[in-house]
Amino acid sequence: MKFTLSWLKTHLATDADLPTILKTLNAIGLEVEGVENPAEKLGAFRIAKVLTAQRHPQADKLQVLTVDHGDGNPLQVVCGAPNARAGLVGVFGVEGAVVPVNGMVLRKTAIRGVESNGMMCSYRELELGEDHDGIIELADDAPVGQSYAQWAGLDDPVIDVSVTPNRQDCMGVRGIARDLAAAGLGTLNAIIVPEIAGTGPGPEVRIEDAEGCPAFYARVVRGVKNGASPDWMAKQLKAIGQKPISALVDITNYIMIDLGRPLHVYDLGTLKGGLVARRGRQDEQVLALNGKTYIVDETMTVIADDEAVHDIGGIMGGEHSGAQESTTDVLIECAYFTPERIAVTGQKLGLTSDARGRFERGVDPAFLDDGLSIATFLVTHLCGGSPSEATRAGAPPLTAKVVDYAPERCVALAGVDVPAYEQQHILEQLGFGVAIETSSVEYQDGMPVSTPARWQVTVPSWRRDVDGWPDIVEEVVRIVGLDQVPSTPLPRLPGVARPTATPEQLVERRVRRTAAARGLAEAINWSFISEKEAASVGGGHWTLANPISEELKVMRPSLLPGLLAAAARNMDRGAASVRLFELGRRYFAQGERATVGFVLAGEKSARGWRSGKAQPFDAFDAKAELLALLAGAGAPVANLQNFGEASGAYHPGQSGTLRLGPKVVLAEYGVLHPSLARTFDLTGTVVAGEIFLDAIPAKRKSGFMRPPYAPPALQAVKRDFAFLVPADVEADALVRAVRGADKKAITDVRLFDLFVGPGVEEGYKSLAVEVTLQPGEKSFAQEELEAISAAIVKAAQKLGASLRG
Repeated sequence: MKFTLSWLKTHLATDADLPTILKTLNAIGLEVEGVENPAEKLGAFRIAKVLTAQRHPQADKLQVLTVDHGDGNPLQVVCGAPNARAGLVGVFGVEGAVVPVNGMVLRKTAIRGVESNGMMCSYRELELGEDHDGIIELADDAPVGQSYAQWAGLDDPVIDVSVTPNRQDCMGVRGIARDLAAAGLGTLNAIIVPEIAGTGPGPEVRIEDAEGCPAFYARVVRGVKNGASPDWMAKQLKAIGQKPISALVDITNYIMIDLGRPLHVYDLGTLKGGLVARRGRQDEQVLALNGKTYIVDETMTVIADDEAVHDIGGIMGGEHSGAQESTTDVLIECAYFTPERIAVTGQKLGLTSDARGRFERGVDPAFLDDGLSIATFLVTHLCGGSPSEATRAGAPPLTAKVVDYAPERCVALAGVDVPAYEQQHILEQLGFGVAIETSSVEYQDGMPVSTPARWQVTVPSWRRDVDGWPDIVEEVVRIVGLDQVPSTPLPRLPGVARPTATPEQLVERRVRRTAAARGLAEAINWSFISEKEAASVGGGHWTLANPISEELKVMRPSLLPGLLAAAARNMDRGAASVRLFELGRRYFAQGERATVGFVLAGEKSARGWRSGKAQPFDAFDAKAELLALLAGAGAPVANLQNFGEASGAYHPGQSGTLRLGPKVVLAEYGVLHPSLARTFDLTGTVVAGEIFLDAIPAKRKSGFMRPPYAPPALQAVKRDFAFLVPADVEADALVRAVRGADKKAITDVRLFDLFVGPGVEEGYKSLAVEVTLQPGEKSFAQEELEAISAAIVKAAQKLGASLRG
């Protein structure tokens, strides 16, 4: 919600300065998202007069001007504007000024061999309009040398406030002014509602869909002359980013922003018969004011005549019946649309508008007559014409809402002790009615007992969000200041606090710390991805019916799309090496699965005099990260088996899975499939992996504490074994077989060599492992070492391996 400071002051009589207003807005729950003052970016542009104008010696379409900008030293300027001439008073940008439209810094330069200092400016170059046919022409008596922004009255800050969905009353400048007045920043000015003396009967309007449009008020104005809006209205609309179109259209936009009341103006000459608020019909179409055609259905409320639909009720009008320059007779619509119907229709059509944003929050149902009168007055005042009487079809929902309230509830609920008289003043300033039942004294067992005063608070018609006494407390506390709510810690039981993290949360915490310790940067991505991204990893199971955007439509079945998109963004911005991880959820038909994903892209190590070229990541780097993260999660890493059946996201032959047996998959890893890399515009080798945390078996609870670590008393013994194994036997299988040969003595087995070549029979490979043997109470005897070695060789032989001689 944007508005200017001067616009606010048309409703609020205040002496408060801008910083005070901004601070108060934040304090009462209307968060200020930004403040922009157009005068600041135009500070270097001054009013100047062209003294002389001569043709450029090297270009027919250029002129050489002598410009007086007020310092007594006229400057030479080369200008191509067709209206540049001696005696013209315009706007001049001095050297060093920044042109708002393109950010260009004005410098002294030579144009076709002639020196030019600064620039005479057009409206578009200063972002004050679309006119770029020539430079700005001001009145002859404009003061040369004065700041143009100050002279033109552009020193008017634009305030941008974030309005929460429950504050429908603050979707107009008046509602924001009302809140500031209640907070003590001034007095709310009264609205002047003109009395319209209509001549002749009102237009023919009726309602056939009372559920979607309970009330439809309208009035005709004949003999209008449409044209440009007055400067004061166009200036306010342009300041907040609204493009002035014509007086008739701008009046409706102005009232919508000023008072939070959307209206619509029809060109009466385009209508065939009366207007009716009804439900749409199957396959009916309407060409809206945004130039797009929408198909409505039976669930939507539309405004139509005898032949066609002219308005998607409460959201957007039709292009055919909109006010044009040639319009002479208009019908002004002021209706009430049911918020729920507006929200559903807007979602179905994917159509947003300023009117929808207000109607689906809920506009003031009591403001139909006044809104119609104000709109009629502005139309007749600015465009002329004679108004008819008003036609009122239906009735808005005006049931008064009364809340039983006691002042002491404020301190009980919010912890802020606000005197009763102050609470009453705040509520009345906000438009609430307060009826107080005085306190009384009753006798129980012969003793006087005081009964506290009770309040009957009537909720104003523009506050449909207030339902009960807690909402009344919120209103009081909000105006007093949310910063006044004390920070009160929750009570805790005496003694040592028990752990609150679940086992799953503890696992996630350990994995996150392990990943960070290994140099991976954590990414936090959306849980939603596009349909294209979901299809690249096998497709998603859940699609949102009302997504934020088409790029966030499918609930992710994998963490890889988000990580790959983040990696691509980083590499596009010059990152040489990307190491990202994410801990989140994947979504399937059966439910959510906690997962850890990581991506390694770019350079594993930079080029150097020792290593030569930069080294890329490979599948073994992904496996190393996977094993480290699994160890951090408490998985039985020593028992894992490597299988080569990773999903289609990975490169066949350069990927694998880690499992506990054939069926329990704990993780998958490998080089990214080239087609998936192209989907995310990634070049070079990219490796990735995912750990399925819910597949890691939980640790058994033994009931005993872990025994203290005691280092071995005796030194370990290491033995190397080289085996000839069939080429199709995985090294992982050999390592597991050797480790199982003597589970008591063997504490570690590590593969350190792979050789294929001369001396190795074709169809075989040489695998060398280092075996660590840990003695217990005494050192190994030679016979024990030989027995263990024989057991290792025997275990390897079961895989078809033989000890290499």
